[in-house]
Amino acid sequence: MARGKAPSQRQLRVGEEIRHALAEVFERDGLRDPDLQGRSITVTEVRASPDLKNVMVYVMPLGGENVDGVVAALRRASSYLRGEVGRRLRLRNTPRLSFEADWSFEQASHIDKLLRDPRVSQDTKGASYDIDDKTGDHGASS
Repeated sequence: MARGKAPSQRQLRVGEEIRHALAEVFERDGLRDPDLQGRSITVTEVRASPDLKNVMVYVMPLGGENVDGVVAALRRASSYLRGEVGRRLRLRNTPRLSFEADWSFEQASHIDKLLRDPRVSQDTKGASYDIDDKTGDHGASS
């Protein structure tokens, strides 16, 4: 995806279809790799390139255990998974799959923990953030 440019509707649609296809493979078919057997893997997001020839698949194993091992195993199985996606979807070309761990849940949890810290919460106590209906400005009110 080009920097600063939002994905097209087609990129989003293809990404979502690939996400569903991969989730189905993980759930129903299972994978033979010992690092993947018996693991529940969540496909959190799939980002397709503008030409739809490459996709980045963001995954996280349930419980966040052995993330590096799971991602490495998915990378080893990428050719097989590409074939399975190709059988399930009707695309002119089946995109090449790249896998990365999705750390956004951990980042969100870390931010939430920071916001609940007593030292931070005292700074934000009593402040509410509203959008001014007339101007659209964001402002803090006490």
